[in-house]
Amino acid sequence: MTRVFGDPVDVWVNDGRPVRFVWRGRLHTVRRVLEHWVTTRDWWRDRHPDGEATGEREFWRVEATPGREIGVYELRHDVAADSWLLSRVWD
Repeated sequence: MTRVFGDPVDVWVNDGRPVRFVWRGRLHTVRRVLEHWVTTRDWWRDRHPDGEATGEREFWRVEATPGREIGVYELRHDVAADSWLLSRVWD
């Protein structure tokens, strides 16, 4: 079962890959990356006032643990804004 969120998270990266993140006050350590993909926003919908397209979003599906329990989390990185969100969690 998957749950959808949209919560901002603080993410630490190493060589461009997430290695740790804090969600709801708990530190999660990434054990492995399961999937990674990049999407571009609909350039005809989201445009900056100067006319440029807004950029890419990176998605990382990771196996991580905030202690002993292991879970699967989907992190989204908005490259233009340099911000991270927790998109989904699998039970």
